[in-house]
Amino acid sequence: MNDMAPTADQVITSAAGMTALITRIFATDGADDRESREIAENLVGANLAGHDSHGIVRVPRYLLAVKRGQMHYAKTVETVLDGGAFALLDGGLGFGQTLGRQAVEHGLERAAKHGVAVIGLRRAGHLGRIGAWAELACRAGYVSVHFVNVARSMLVAPFGGAERRMSTAPITIGVPNPAGEGDFILDFATSKVAEGKVLVALKSGKLPPAGALVDADGQPTQDPLALYGEVPPGTVPNPRAGKGALLAMGDHKGSGLALACELLGGALTGSGATGPGEGIHNGMLSIYIFAKALDDGHGYAAAVADYIEYVRQSRPADPAKPVMVPGDPERKASAERLRSGLPLSRETFESILAAGDGVGLDRAEMSQLLEAS
Repeated sequence: MNDMAPTADQVITSAAGMTALITRIFATDGADDRESREIAENLVGANLAGHDSHGIVRVPRYLLAVKRGQMHYAKTVETVLDGGAFALLDGGLGFGQTLGRQAVEHGLERAAKHGVAVIGLRRAGHLGRIGAWAELACRAGYVSVHFVNVARSMLVAPFGGAERRMSTAPITIGVPNPAGEGDFILDFATSKVAEGKVLVALKSGKLPPAGALVDADGQPTQDPLALYGEVPPGTVPNPRAGKGALLAMGDHKGSGLALACELLGGALTGSGATGPGEGIHNGMLSIYIFAKALDDGHGYAAAVADYIEYVRQSRPADPAKPVMVPGDPERKASAERLRSGLPLSRETFESILAAGDGVGLDRAEMSQLLEAS
Protein backbone atom coordinates (compact mmCIF):
# COMPACT_ATOMS: atom_id res chain seq x y z
CA MET A 1 0.00 0.00 0.00
CA ASN A 2 2.98 2.30 0.53
CA ASP A 3 4.64 3.65 -2.59
CA MET A 4 7.87 5.58 -2.75
CA ALA A 5 8.22 5.00 -6.48
CA PRO A 6 6.96 7.71 -8.84
CA THR A 7 3.31 7.71 -9.88
CA ALA A 8 1.30 10.36 -11.68
CA ASP A 9 0.24 12.85 -9.04
CA GLN A 10 -0.85 10.87 -5.98
CA VAL A 11 0.65 8.54 -3.40
CA ILE A 12 -1.33 6.17 -1.17
CA THR A 13 0.24 5.37 2.18
CA SER A 14 -1.01 3.65 5.31
CA ALA A 15 -1.97 5.62 8.39
CA ALA A 16 0.29 3.43 10.51
CA GLY A 17 3.26 3.91 8.22
CA MET A 18 2.87 7.67 8.00
CA THR A 19 2.41 7.88 11.77
CA ALA A 20 5.65 5.96 12.25
CA LEU A 21 7.54 8.23 9.85
CA ILE A 22 6.25 11.52 11.29
CA THR A 23 6.92 10.25 14.82
CA ARG A 24 10.53 9.56 13.85
CA ILE A 25 10.91 12.94 12.16
CA PHE A 26 9.86 14.89 15.25
CA ALA A 27 11.75 12.60 17.63
CA THR A 28 14.89 13.15 15.57
CA ASP A 29 14.29 16.89 15.63
CA GLY A 30 14.12 17.00 19.43
CA ALA A 31 10.69 15.89 20.71
CA ASP A 32 10.51 13.12 23.29
CA ASP A 33 8.83 9.83 22.43
CA ARG A 34 5.39 10.74 23.80
CA GLU A 35 5.26 14.19 22.24
CA SER A 36 6.48 13.06 18.84
CA ARG A 37 3.85 10.32 18.86
CA GLU A 38 1.10 12.75 19.90
CA ILE A 39 2.04 15.14 17.10
CA ALA A 40 2.08 12.36 14.52
CA GLU A 41 -1.18 10.76 15.64
CA ASN A 42 -2.96 14.11 15.66
CA LEU A 43 -1.79 15.06 12.17
CA VAL A 44 -2.50 11.65 10.66
CA GLY A 45 -5.83 11.61 12.49
CA ALA A 46 -6.81 14.81 10.69
CA ASN A 47 -6.07 13.15 7.34
CA LEU A 48 -8.03 10.08 8.36
CA ALA A 49 -10.99 12.32 9.19
CA GLY A 50 -10.78 13.87 5.73
CA HIS A 51 -9.38 17.18 7.00
CA ASP A 52 -6.11 17.08 5.06
CA SER A 53 -5.67 20.82 5.64
CA HIS A 54 -4.88 20.20 9.32
CA GLY A 55 -2.86 17.05 8.85
CA ILE A 56 0.33 15.78 7.28
CA VAL A 57 0.76 18.86 5.10
CA ARG A 58 1.65 20.80 8.28
CA VAL A 59 4.87 18.91 9.06
CA PRO A 60 7.30 21.21 7.18
CA ARG A 61 5.63 24.29 8.65
CA TYR A 62 5.97 22.93 12.20
CA LEU A 63 9.65 22.14 11.71
CA LEU A 64 10.27 25.61 10.32
CA ALA A 65 8.51 27.17 13.34
CA VAL A 66 10.79 25.20 15.68
CA LYS A 67 13.86 26.26 13.72
CA ARG A 68 12.81 29.90 13.98
CA GLY A 69 12.17 29.64 17.72
CA GLN A 70 8.44 30.25 17.26
CA MET A 71 7.35 26.86 18.63
CA HIS A 72 9.04 24.66 21.23
CA TYR A 73 9.16 21.03 22.28
CA ALA A 74 8.66 19.74 25.84
CA LYS A 75 6.24 22.46 26.98
CA THR A 76 3.45 21.84 29.47
CA VAL A 77 0.62 24.20 30.33
CA GLU A 78 1.24 26.66 33.16
CA THR A 79 -1.74 27.61 35.33
CA VAL A 80 -1.90 31.41 35.37
CA LEU A 81 -5.27 31.74 37.15
CA ASP A 82 -7.13 29.04 39.09
CA GLY A 83 -10.73 29.74 40.01
CA GLY A 84 -11.89 26.20 40.63
CA ALA A 85 -14.50 25.92 37.90
CA PHE A 86 -12.37 28.07 35.64
CA ALA A 87 -8.68 28.34 34.83
CA LEU A 88 -6.39 30.31 32.55
CA LEU A 89 -3.50 28.30 31.10
CA ASP A 90 -0.40 29.44 29.22
CA GLY A 91 1.16 27.12 26.67
CA GLY A 92 4.53 28.84 26.38
CA LEU A 93 4.42 28.41 22.58
CA GLY A 94 4.64 24.64 22.87
CA PHE A 95 3.13 22.16 20.44
CA GLY A 96 -0.66 22.36 20.33
CA GLN A 97 -0.98 18.59 20.08
CA THR A 98 0.43 18.28 23.60
CA LEU A 99 -1.05 21.45 25.07
CA GLY A 100 -4.51 20.80 23.65
CA ARG A 101 -4.73 17.43 25.35
CA GLN A 102 -3.57 18.94 28.64
CA ALA A 103 -6.14 21.74 28.40
CA VAL A 104 -8.93 19.20 27.80
CA GLU A 105 -7.77 17.16 30.77
CA HIS A 106 -7.91 20.29 32.97
CA GLY A 107 -11.42 21.01 31.72
CA LEU A 108 -12.74 17.49 32.28
CA GLU A 109 -11.24 17.27 35.77
CA ARG A 110 -12.85 20.54 36.83
CA ALA A 111 -16.19 19.81 35.16
CA ALA A 112 -16.32 16.45 36.94
CA LYS A 113 -16.13 18.34 40.24
CA HIS A 114 -18.25 21.40 39.45
CA GLY A 115 -20.53 20.17 36.64
CA VAL A 116 -19.12 22.82 34.31
CA ALA A 117 -15.70 24.34 33.63
CA VAL A 118 -14.31 27.20 31.56
CA ILE A 119 -10.71 26.89 30.40
CA GLY A 120 -8.73 29.62 28.69
CA LEU A 121 -5.59 28.47 26.86
CA ARG A 122 -3.22 31.07 25.50
CA ARG A 123 0.02 31.03 23.50
CA ALA A 124 -0.37 27.49 22.17
CA GLY A 125 1.29 26.27 19.03
CA HIS A 126 -1.05 25.13 16.24
CA LEU A 127 -3.76 23.08 17.97
CA GLY A 128 -4.51 21.02 14.87
CA ARG A 129 -8.06 19.93 14.11
CA ILE A 130 -10.09 21.31 17.02
CA GLY A 131 -12.69 18.59 16.48
CA ALA A 132 -10.16 16.15 17.96
CA TRP A 133 -10.45 17.91 21.33
CA ALA A 134 -14.25 17.82 21.23
CA GLU A 135 -14.06 14.10 20.38
CA LEU A 136 -11.81 13.55 23.40
CA ALA A 137 -14.33 15.29 25.65
CA CYS A 138 -17.25 13.37 24.13
CA ARG A 139 -15.56 10.04 24.75
CA ALA A 140 -15.49 10.95 28.45
CA GLY A 141 -19.17 11.96 28.36
CA TYR A 142 -18.75 15.75 28.31
CA VAL A 143 -20.26 18.44 26.13
CA SER A 144 -17.67 20.97 24.99
CA VAL A 145 -17.62 24.29 23.13
CA HIS A 146 -14.40 25.81 21.77
CA PHE A 147 -13.69 29.29 20.41
CA VAL A 148 -10.26 29.56 18.77
CA ASN A 149 -8.22 32.29 17.14
CA VAL A 150 -4.79 32.46 15.54
CA ALA A 151 -2.80 35.46 16.74
CA ARG A 152 -0.57 37.11 14.11
CA SER A 153 -2.30 35.22 11.33
CA MET A 154 -4.29 37.82 9.43
CA LEU A 155 -5.84 35.82 6.60
CA VAL A 156 -9.54 36.71 6.43
CA ALA A 157 -11.20 39.88 5.22
CA PRO A 158 -14.21 41.01 7.29
CA PHE A 159 -17.59 41.23 5.59
CA GLY A 160 -17.48 44.15 3.17
CA GLY A 161 -13.69 44.49 3.51
CA ALA A 162 -10.97 44.05 0.90
CA GLU A 163 -8.02 43.38 3.22
CA ARG A 164 -7.15 40.98 6.02
CA ARG A 165 -8.15 41.64 9.61
CA MET A 166 -9.02 38.23 11.14
CA SER A 167 -7.71 34.68 11.41
CA THR A 168 -9.61 31.61 10.20
CA ALA A 169 -10.98 31.41 13.76
CA PRO A 170 -12.55 27.95 14.17
CA ILE A 171 -15.58 27.10 16.33
CA THR A 172 -16.22 23.58 17.59
CA ILE A 173 -19.09 22.02 19.54
CA GLY A 174 -19.17 18.43 20.72
CA VAL A 175 -22.21 16.66 22.20
CA PRO A 176 -21.85 13.01 23.28
CA ASN A 177 -24.41 10.56 21.96
CA PRO A 178 -24.19 7.81 24.59
CA ALA A 179 -27.41 6.05 23.61
CA GLY A 180 -26.99 6.25 19.84
CA GLU A 181 -24.59 6.00 16.94
CA GLY A 182 -21.90 8.66 16.71
CA ASP A 183 -21.30 11.84 18.70
CA PHE A 184 -22.26 15.26 17.36
CA ILE A 185 -19.03 17.04 16.36
CA LEU A 186 -19.53 20.43 14.72
CA ASP A 187 -16.12 21.76 13.70
CA PHE A 188 -15.51 24.51 11.17
CA ALA A 189 -13.33 27.48 10.35
CA THR A 190 -15.29 30.71 10.16
CA SER A 191 -13.57 31.41 6.84
CA LYS A 192 -15.17 30.00 3.70
CA VAL A 193 -12.42 27.38 3.73
CA ALA A 194 -9.55 26.73 6.13
CA GLU A 195 -6.19 28.15 5.03
CA GLY A 196 -4.83 24.61 4.91
CA LYS A 197 -7.36 23.70 2.21
CA VAL A 198 -5.88 26.42 0.01
CA LEU A 199 -2.44 24.99 0.83
CA VAL A 200 -3.64 21.53 -0.22
CA ALA A 201 -4.98 23.05 -3.46
CA LEU A 202 -1.65 24.78 -4.06
CA LYS A 203 0.30 21.56 -3.57
CA SER A 204 -2.07 19.42 -5.64
CA GLY A 205 -2.37 21.88 -8.50
CA LYS A 206 -6.14 22.09 -8.05
CA LEU A 207 -8.30 25.17 -7.62
CA PRO A 208 -9.71 26.14 -4.21
CA PRO A 209 -13.51 26.52 -4.05
CA ALA A 210 -15.06 29.46 -5.85
CA GLY A 211 -15.96 32.30 -3.52
CA ALA A 212 -13.23 31.47 -0.99
CA LEU A 213 -10.61 34.06 -1.99
CA VAL A 214 -10.26 37.65 -3.13
CA ASP A 215 -7.23 39.26 -4.73
CA ALA A 216 -5.43 42.43 -3.68
CA ASP A 217 -8.25 44.51 -5.16
CA GLY A 218 -10.95 42.61 -3.28
CA GLN A 219 -12.08 40.81 -6.42
CA PRO A 220 -12.99 37.08 -6.46
CA THR A 221 -10.16 34.75 -7.48
CA GLN A 222 -9.33 31.03 -7.37
CA ASP A 223 -5.57 31.55 -7.54
CA PRO A 224 -3.93 30.18 -4.34
CA LEU A 225 -1.02 32.57 -4.92
CA ALA A 226 -3.33 35.41 -3.92
CA LEU A 227 -2.85 34.07 -0.38
CA TYR A 228 0.79 32.95 -0.58
CA GLY A 229 2.40 35.20 -3.17
CA GLU A 230 5.09 33.63 -5.33
CA VAL A 231 6.56 30.54 -3.66
CA PRO A 232 10.23 29.95 -4.56
CA PRO A 233 11.11 26.27 -5.14
CA GLY A 234 12.05 24.44 -1.97
CA THR A 235 10.44 26.96 0.39
CA VAL A 236 7.50 26.50 2.74
CA PRO A 237 4.47 28.49 1.49
CA ASN A 238 3.70 31.45 3.76
CA PRO A 239 -0.03 32.32 3.82
CA ARG A 240 0.79 35.82 5.03
CA ALA A 241 2.95 36.65 2.01
CA GLY A 242 0.18 37.26 -0.52
CA LYS A 243 -1.84 40.43 -1.01
CA GLY A 244 -5.24 38.75 -1.24
CA ALA A 245 -7.42 37.31 1.52
CA LEU A 246 -9.76 34.52 2.47
CA LEU A 247 -13.44 35.37 2.83
CA ALA A 248 -15.62 34.62 5.83
CA MET A 249 -18.30 31.97 5.46
CA GLY A 250 -21.91 33.10 5.45
CA ASP A 251 -21.18 36.75 4.69
CA HIS A 252 -21.89 38.93 7.76
CA LYS A 253 -22.79 35.92 9.94
CA GLY A 254 -19.46 34.15 9.49
CA SER A 255 -17.62 37.43 9.81
CA GLY A 256 -19.37 38.06 13.13
CA LEU A 257 -18.49 34.58 14.39
CA ALA A 258 -14.85 35.12 13.43
CA LEU A 259 -14.81 38.38 15.36
CA ALA A 260 -16.33 36.57 18.37
CA CYS A 261 -13.52 33.99 18.24
CA GLU A 262 -10.91 36.75 18.12
CA LEU A 263 -12.46 38.41 21.17
CA LEU A 264 -13.06 35.21 23.19
CA GLY A 265 -10.15 32.98 22.15
CA GLY A 266 -7.70 35.84 21.67
CA ALA A 267 -8.46 38.99 23.64
CA LEU A 268 -10.19 37.39 26.66
CA THR A 269 -7.49 34.74 27.22
CA GLY A 270 -4.61 37.18 26.79
CA SER A 271 -3.32 35.24 23.80
CA GLY A 272 -3.98 38.30 21.65
CA ALA A 273 -6.43 39.01 18.86
CA THR A 274 -4.80 38.68 15.47
CA GLY A 275 -2.76 41.43 13.89
CA PRO A 276 0.58 41.99 12.17
CA GLY A 277 3.66 40.11 13.31
CA GLU A 278 5.59 36.86 13.05
CA GLY A 279 5.25 33.69 15.11
CA ILE A 280 1.62 32.65 15.07
CA HIS A 281 -0.05 30.95 18.03
CA ASN A 282 -3.52 29.80 19.06
CA GLY A 283 -5.76 31.02 21.82
CA MET A 284 -8.74 28.88 22.84
CA LEU A 285 -11.63 29.47 25.22
CA SER A 286 -13.37 26.18 26.05
CA ILE A 287 -16.51 25.34 28.00
CA TYR A 288 -16.98 21.82 29.37
CA ILE A 289 -20.30 20.49 30.70
CA PHE A 290 -20.78 17.16 32.45
CA ALA A 291 -23.91 16.09 30.62
CA LYS A 292 -25.27 13.86 33.40
CA ALA A 293 -25.21 16.79 35.81
CA LEU A 294 -27.98 18.47 33.79
CA ASP A 295 -30.21 15.40 33.66
CA ASP A 296 -33.04 15.69 36.22
CA GLY A 297 -34.55 12.46 34.98
CA HIS A 298 -35.64 13.68 31.57
CA GLY A 299 -33.34 11.16 29.88
CA TYR A 300 -30.94 13.41 27.96
CA ALA A 301 -29.05 10.47 26.42
CA ALA A 302 -32.12 9.08 24.68
CA ALA A 303 -33.24 12.58 23.68
CA VAL A 304 -29.89 13.29 22.01
CA ALA A 305 -29.78 9.93 20.25
CA ASP A 306 -33.40 10.09 19.11
CA TYR A 307 -33.13 13.56 17.65
CA ILE A 308 -29.84 12.87 15.85
CA GLU A 309 -31.38 9.77 14.29
CA TYR A 310 -34.57 11.71 13.43
CA VAL A 311 -32.45 14.23 11.51
CA ARG A 312 -30.52 11.45 9.75
CA GLN A 313 -33.79 9.87 8.62
CA SER A 314 -34.85 13.01 6.75
CA ARG A 315 -35.68 12.19 3.12
CA PRO A 316 -32.55 13.16 1.14
CA ALA A 317 -32.76 15.57 -1.78
CA ASP A 318 -30.42 13.19 -3.61
CA PRO A 319 -31.27 9.53 -2.89
CA ALA A 320 -27.60 8.63 -3.41
CA LYS A 321 -26.55 10.98 -0.61
CA PRO A 322 -28.16 10.22 2.75
CA VAL A 323 -28.49 13.02 5.29
CA MET A 324 -25.57 13.24 7.70
CA VAL A 325 -25.07 15.09 10.98
CA PRO A 326 -21.80 16.76 11.99
CA GLY A 327 -19.29 14.05 12.79
CA ASP A 328 -20.66 11.53 10.29
CA PRO A 329 -18.44 12.63 7.36
CA GLU A 330 -15.32 12.31 9.51
CA ARG A 331 -16.30 8.85 10.73
CA LYS A 332 -17.06 7.74 7.18
CA ALA A 333 -13.76 9.13 5.87
CA SER A 334 -11.80 7.50 8.68
CA ALA A 335 -13.30 4.07 8.01
CA GLU A 336 -12.59 4.35 4.29
CA ARG A 337 -9.03 5.63 4.69
CA LEU A 338 -8.11 3.05 7.31
CA ARG A 339 -9.20 0.45 4.79
CA SER A 340 -7.75 1.88 1.58
CA GLY A 341 -4.96 4.19 2.78
CA LEU A 342 -4.28 7.92 2.95
CA PRO A 343 -4.35 9.68 -0.42
CA LEU A 344 -1.65 12.36 -0.62
CA SER A 345 -0.64 14.62 -3.46
CA ARG A 346 2.84 13.75 -4.68
CA GLU A 347 4.08 17.20 -3.68
CA THR A 348 2.81 16.73 -0.12
CA PHE A 349 4.37 13.27 0.06
CA GLU A 350 7.69 14.58 -1.24
CA SER A 351 7.59 17.43 1.27
CA ILE A 352 7.41 14.87 4.10
CA LEU A 353 10.41 13.00 2.69
CA ALA A 354 12.24 16.32 2.38
CA ALA A 355 11.40 17.02 6.01
CA GLY A 356 12.97 13.68 6.92
CA ASP A 357 16.02 14.59 4.86
CA GLY A 358 16.23 17.86 6.76
CA VAL A 359 16.49 16.18 10.16
CA GLY A 360 19.02 13.61 8.95
CA LEU A 361 16.94 10.54 8.10
CA ASP A 362 17.91 8.55 5.04
CA ARG A 363 15.44 7.41 2.41
CA ALA A 364 15.93 3.70 3.15
CA GLU A 365 14.98 4.24 6.81
CA MET A 366 11.98 6.33 5.80
CA SER A 367 10.84 3.63 3.40
CA GLN A 368 11.04 1.04 6.18
CA LEU A 369 9.02 3.26 8.51
CA LEU A 370 6.34 3.71 5.85
CA GLU A 371 5.96 -0.05 5.71
CA ALA A 372 4.83 -0.14 9.35
CA SER A 373 1.42 -1.71 9.88
